Amino acid sequence: MAEDKAQEKRSWFWNFVDNIQGDKVILIIITVLIMFSIVAIFSSTSLLANAEVSRLDIFKEQMVTVLAGIAIIAVCYMIPRIWVFRVLSQFGFIISAAILALLHTPLGVEVNGAVRAIQLGPVQVHAYEVTKVAMIMYLAWAVHAYKNDSFRIAGWLSSRFRSLAFLARPGWKRFIYIFAPILIVCVGILFGSFSSTVFIGGIMFITILIGGIKIRDILPIVFLGIAAAGVCIGIYFISGHKVFGRFATAFSRMTMGEKHEDIKGLRPGTIEFQDALDAIKQPASAKIAIHEGGLLGKGPGNSTQKYTVPLMFSDYMFSFIIEEYGLIGGIVVIMLYVSLLARASLIVRACDNEFAKTAVAGLAVLISGQALMHMFINADLGPLTGQTLPMISHGKSSFFAFSIAFGVLLSISKMAKAKIRKEEEESEPLVEGVGIQDENVEATLSELDEFESGKE
Repeated sequence: MAEDKAQEKRSWFWNFVDNIQGDKVILIIITVLIMFSIVAIFSSTSLLANAEVSRLDIFKEQMVTVLAGIAIIAVCYMIPRIWVFRVLSQFGFIISAAILALLHTPLGVEVNGAVRAIQLGPVQVHAYEVTKVAMIMYLAWAVHAYKNDSFRIAGWLSSRFRSLAFLARPGWKRFIYIFAPILIVCVGILFGSFSSTVFIGGIMFITILIGGIKIRDILPIVFLGIAAAGVCIGIYFISGHKVFGRFATAFSRMTMGEKHEDIKGLRPGTIEFQDALDAIKQPASAKIAIHEGGLLGKGPGNSTQKYTVPLMFSDYMFSFIIEEYGLIGGIVVIMLYVSLLARASLIVRACDNEFAKTAVAGLAVLISGQALMHMFINADLGPLTGQTLPMISHGKSSFFAFSIAFGVLLSISKMAKAKIRKEEEESEPLVEGVGIQDENVEATLSELDEFESGKE
């Protein structure tokens, strides 16, 4: 009886797994990333704990975040039609612009020295995390609409008003619906983070390139973007470093290598030495964590650098993982993100819809690109950018935004597989009279019998 029950339980589990129609490799990647998140957050958040909040409270909070993220993934996965995503994606730019504008209202909240979040009652929303995913989805819609010439508002205005006839031209449609939103969002982000502007702007341009916008059409807007950046830098200096103040942080991080050299000439114990040490403490401690992790790591809960790096659980999560789980743990994490990129490329090949292709490719590049950038920064291969490790680092807004991204990937992979299966079932045989249907097989066998018996 016990064996029968165990077999029945196993059958139920595997039946449940088999009924999941989305890409199972991506599902496995999500599961492993979430497991890493739960364990790593519990072990790395010592500096968040205090007399009122224990590490157990932080762990419970993370579990609630994980369960909410899983619910978001499930809701996205259950969406049955691609047009639902396409319709919702039209509002991606409006949502992004609205959130970035709210940063300059009393709702704006300072995070790590800059206003990057908005407070909506008890909920704090990090603007850039939402903007990343929302703009990828919007650009997927915009590229699809541009290729199909389905910009209704531009078409209606150009036909109704003679003075707006220029809106019917492809160049103006590209600028209004694709390039202008990218520039507006980049300027909005620039008020709070130079590095996020470069990263998110780069991901957006990669997305429209993948979507099929030609390089020769993009080059003019690239030059315009460079000119806009020059104007912003000019405003920064003219205003006495008050407007676009994050340029100061960017310049400081770009000269971090010089600060490492400067500290060598200072005497330990002096105020100058301590100030110089504080300036390089985080990246230096991250390198120490990687060095001390070695091949196998110190083991769960045995990290020491988490007590010296204030943002170990966020900006330096990869260093923490290597310190506790060693180079092997780091390689496993790298493989997860690289595998995601590989699986996304397969899903793109299975899609016959420009929106689906661009959305899948853009989201995969966003997730993998941010993960790789996080790793490079942790290894001190570039200036600090503050980019988290997707689905692992601490942060509700980031976790929920990437949950939406993974949910969309799973849902589109499900639709792509279903369409391929349907086309295979409905496809006509290559040779007339020969197919995989039962009646065709029976007819062919009957003809073979007649031929062998000499009836023909």
